[in-house]
Amino acid sequence: MSTHIFHTPEVQDFLRLASGLDQEGGNPRTKAITHRILSDLFKTIEELDITPDEYWAGIAYLNQLGARSEAGLLSPGLGLDRYFDMRMDAEDAALGVAGGTPRTIEGPLYVAGAPVEQGFARLDDGSDANGHTLIMHGTVHGADGKPLPGATVEVWHANTKGFYSHFDPTGEQKPFNMRRTIVTDAQGRYRFQSIVPVGYGCPPDGPTQALLNQLGRHGNRPAHIHFFVSAEGHRKLTTQINIDGDPLVYDDFAYATREGLVPALVERSDEESIQRNGLSGPFAEIAFDMTLSALVNGVDNQIVERARLAA
Repeated sequence: MSTHIFHTPEVQDFLRLASGLDQEGGNPRTKAITHRILSDLFKTIEELDITPDEYWAGIAYLNQLGARSEAGLLSPGLGLDRYFDMRMDAEDAALGVAGGTPRTIEGPLYVAGAPVEQGFARLDDGSDANGHTLIMHGTVHGADGKPLPGATVEVWHANTKGFYSHFDPTGEQKPFNMRRTIVTDAQGRYRFQSIVPVGYGCPPDGPTQALLNQLGRHGNRPAHIHFFVSAEGHRKLTTQINIDGDPLVYDDFAYATREGLVPALVERSDEESIQRNGLSGPFAEIAFDMTLSALVNGVDNQIVERARLAA
């Protein structure tokens, strides 16, 4: 279609009307965001000559996305979560905030209310027959480089089928399996026993994978472990580590891999290591220290408030 009407006064006035900019009620921020999104969408329809058929196929897709509760999965898959991290990195650079463990995306599968343990926690309940024992440990440091006693380390990860408790379609996992909050000890140390997770893929019959197929992209993630780390006087760290050796470590559909977040996974089979950890056989070990950044003018300027499951 060669006709272009986006920049006409009629369309621009209509955009203001549809966004409520000419109305006294409502929320000014919502109006401004809606006006920008509608304007960009109108312009996209015109410039790419989007047909009504294509538009209504898009509406049907959004309905499917909501019905399957996959918006939180599509968001990282399209790089939006990573883009927010890039913006926060840029804000840190502008403020002169440097150092600390790299942040990366939270993902959609956190659950608030995990049991709290002091210093050490057993994450898995032993029910995963294919599980390979993992011992992970490290020290949480403050912005001054000193260990942080009493810091909270929230950790969660998938089982060997790639499923998370509370989101497991098989119903096999009990609540809070492979989820704990660990309070660091007097030396700022945390330690946990669990199993080595595996990666997962988007549901193959879901709308997220359907769109990725259209983009010629896969929908798989490498094995990884999520963390929230908090301590008084510091900004909350949202991060995750990828399991070294996973073939998708640097090909994550959610773009969460960052340098410094792929610690070595070391297999231990010697009797001394097995006995020292109170185990009965070989295990994998990951050592990973984390460093928090200080509040900015007394405020956590990058805290993220979002809807999260609580149990």
